[in-house]
Formats: sequence, structure tokens, C-alpha cells
Amino acid sequence: MAEKPRKMLGERLLERGVLTERQLELAVREQKRTGAMLGEILTQLGLVTAQTLSAVLAEQGGVTYVDLSELDIQPEVMALVPESVARRLNVLPISREGNELLLAMGNIYDIEALSEVESLAKMRVRVLGAAEDDIQAKINEAYGERKTIEELIEEAIQAAVGDARDAEAELPIVRLVDQLMMKAVRDRATDLHVQPAERTVLTRFRVDGTLVQGPSLPKAVQAGVLARLKIMAEVNIAESRLPQDGKFQFAYGKRRFDVRASFLPSTHGEKAVLRLLDKTKLVLSLDQLGMPEWVFNQFSILLNRPHGVILVTGPTGSGKTTTLYSALNSINGSDRCIVTVEDPVEYELPLITQVQVNIKAGLTFAAGLRSILRQDPDIILIGEIRDGETASIAVRAALTGHLVLSTLHTNDPVGSIPRLQDMGLSRLELGAALQGVLAQRLLKVNCLACSAPYEPEPESLAMLKPHQRQGKWERGAGCEQCSYTGIKGRRPIHDLLFVSPAVRELVAQGGSLAEIEAQARKEGKTSLFEHALSLAQRGLIPLEEAIHVTVTEE
Repeated sequence: MAEKPRKMLGERLLERGVLTERQLELAVREQKRTGAMLGEILTQLGLVTAQTLSAVLAEQGGVTYVDLSELDIQPEVMALVPESVARRLNVLPISREGNELLLAMGNIYDIEALSEVESLAKMRVRVLGAAEDDIQAKINEAYGERKTIEELIEEAIQAAVGDARDAEAELPIVRLVDQLMMKAVRDRATDLHVQPAERTVLTRFRVDGTLVQGPSLPKAVQAGVLARLKIMAEVNIAESRLPQDGKFQFAYGKRRFDVRASFLPSTHGEKAVLRLLDKTKLVLSLDQLGMPEWVFNQFSILLNRPHGVILVTGPTGSGKTTTLYSALNSINGSDRCIVTVEDPVEYELPLITQVQVNIKAGLTFAAGLRSILRQDPDIILIGEIRDGETASIAVRAALTGHLVLSTLHTNDPVGSIPRLQDMGLSRLELGAALQGVLAQRLLKVNCLACSAPYEPEPESLAMLKPHQRQGKWERGAGCEQCSYTGIKGRRPIHDLLFVSPAVRELVAQGGSLAEIEAQARKEGKTSLFEHALSLAQRGLIPLEEAIHVTVTEE
């Protein structure tokens, strides 16, 4: 009996063209190994989205599937089911038709939840199917956004100074934290800082690489907000003397965020920093990364090499992880064994074995890499080459038939050679193992809604060669859509050192960096500045941004 629903689910997914028979066979094999539900395995492998799975399950159960993202739910309908009940049962009231309440449920077979809502609303309930994450996201939006952050702060203060300790008393803090998270998402923030001060709690959002001041919270809610964040991140609530790290997931409409939380004791209480990683935007195809044509073509060739070391360099926050994951995504397949060792694992990728570094337990990059080599891998991703031991093992892995991808902190591609030499590698080893080095940075992009022609500063134009001073120079003037900054979003620039036979010979024989750079340029290499300048000349970024990010580092 237990196999029939799984068989029906698989058949329906095949009929819809969502799955191939090979993918279904892979999932069923994993299901037999783990004993988990087939639907859960399909979503974990990234073969089916939660929305598609919910739609098929709803069809299988004979109910209608509803897309919650565009729905506008009336306050009188939400009042029929209190927020605490909606969260606990994972249900959402959609609309009222006469004496019938339309209710979205993550589990359409939950009879007890259905009965409780019918009793509470004193109405007949008609069930609709929806993805559980979508329901939680809509609860955050529908119940939370009816009130401003100021109103939620006032409610949270009253709850904090009151005596009540039940779930209803905790809801104002829950709503307040949800609102801060949603504001971070709406403002396109990559990080949310919650920083206690002497008499208040500061919040700040990192938007397009710059910290922006958020609402200040009263000291009375500090303990409650931090406790809520710790609960979400699954760390020790009682521990406030030591740093702690945790993670959780946050849904906003159809977008899914992996959130990395860091808690650090400070003078006025623990500071929390949340990094928001948008899962829906991560794994791009390489042609969506905005590489110049020559860089894209040569980098694609490198990824199809059977062995060697490929490095991506750049400062923290320059998009190296996105590039590496996109690279893995382009070569991922059931015929290749891909293993990663990361600190931390930022996104979970289907069909790839990912190992989390754990320094306290002795699982370093080097130790993890040694173990990985015994797992019969074809491709290895090392989060970062930090020391000589890791560099040595990576090169050894490359020389024994593995393709190794990793990151390094250098200003330009050629600069990775002396950096690796400082870690103890010889020029002969580098010449034999190194396949290519991709350098990148992120530049702030003009807001399309308010971008307008302007005349660059004379000092900026003076830094260009005469033939470079003509362009469609534009800069964002500032409008409501970009919060009057003139900037909306960032995009990468790239510079690739492709290790051709001639470059390899120079590297192995101890040629100077200038000689290596000159030879690479003969073969098509450009520079970060030239890529940035081309974007400025097309009006995509201000000229000053191109110069500030690239020229100051050379």
C-alpha cells in the first residue's frame, strides 16, 4: 500500500514532463536507501520545485492548487484565523464565499487541522493545496505587513514588560523580527546587522555593498529579538559569553533565502549579523555572469579540462562563490563525482557531496581534502586555499588526475603565482598544475529608472588614455526606486589568465610577472580596468566607480 502513492506521484510527474525516467529512477533509488518520502527527495535533489510538487499532490488528492504570490487577502478574512493558529497549523485563509472559507493547506490530508479551523471560524472549510514554504511566507506578508515596524515595536515593548509568557505574548517579537527580515529582502540587502548600543539597539542593512541605517529598536526588546534570532538559527539561547554561528531558511513569496547567523558578545550585549543568500538567484549559467566573450570562451574550455587547478580570486564579497557554483552547475551531471569542502557550505547543490569545515573537530580544509581524495572524485571544490598544506594537497590532487576549483585572495590573476609560491609551491609545480586564474570584482550599477548623461570629473578623465575618453557616460540621479542613491544592484567584472603552453613555460621556468602578463596579453588577456571601462563607456556604471574599484588596487 505504501508504494502506491509514490508510484502515482512519479507517474504524474513523468506525464507532466517535469521528470525524466532517469531522474525518477535516481530518486526512487535514494528513497529506498533513506526511507524518506519521494517528494521530499525530489525537492532535496533539486529535481522538482516545492510548488510543482504541491500542485501535483493537490491534483492527486482531488483539490485545487493555488499560487499565493499574487493574492491580496482581506483583513476580515485573516481575522477568522489568528496568526498564531495559522503558523502552528501551517494554513492560510484565502477568501470567504458565503458561509464557506477557502483555506490553503500545506498538508491537505491534515484532518485535525481542518477540524480546528472549522471550529474556530464557525464555517465550512474548502481546502486548497499550496506549498508549505509559500504559506509561511504569505503569513509573514499578510499578517505582518498590516502594521508598521513602529507599531510592532510598541507591541513588542508591551509584551517584553508584561508578565505573559504564552505564545500570544511572543508574537509581537516574532512579527518584529519577520518585518526586519522582510525589509532586508525588499531593500535588496545582503546582510542585516542587529547591534546593541548603550541605550538602544541599532539595525543596519548592507545594500549594494554599503551599510544603510535601519530602524532603531528600544533596549527593552533587545533580549527578545536576540532570543528569537537564536531560536531561528538553532543555537544555544542561554549562551551569551561566547561567539556562536547558526543558519536557517527564510521565505518571501517565491524567493527562498539561506540565512547565516553570527552572534558575537560585545560591550552592550550580543551583536547579531545575518547574511541573506538568495537561493533563487544563485546557480546561474555561466553566460549570465556578464563575462566578456573571450573570458567566457576560455573559461568554458578550462572547465572541461580533465585535471588541473582553476582559481577564482578577489576580495571578500566579490561574488567568487556565485562564479564557482555556476561553474559547477555547468559541468554537473550524474556521470561525474563532484565533492566540495567549504567554510561554510553556503548553498546546497543537487547531486554534489558538500563537506562543512569544522575547525573545533579537526576538520580543516587540508583534512577534508585528504578524505575527499579517497572518495573517488572527478572534480573537487575547495572553498579557499588559506595555507601551504591545503595548496600542496590541491596541486597534488590536480597532478593525479582531478580537476580542482578554489579561491584565493589576490588583486589580479598573475599575482596568484607569487602568493602560491609564498605558500611553499615551486614554479615547476605551478607550471604543471595551474590551468587558469579568474579575477573578479563587483561594481555598483546605475539605476535604470533615473540614469542620465553626465560629464565625468576632469580628474577621472585625466586617468584615461586619449582614445578612451569618449563614451556614453551616465550616472543615476537618484529616485524612489533606488532610495535616492542612483545605484540599483551590482554586476561583476572579470579578468582571466589562461595558462596556454607559452604561459605555462614562463611560469615553470621562473619568468617574471611582467613577462607572463605580456605573453597572456598577446593571446587575448585584458584587465579588470578595461572591462570596467567598457561598462562605463556604455553608460551602465559611472566612470568614477570603474576607476575607484580597479585603478586604486593596481
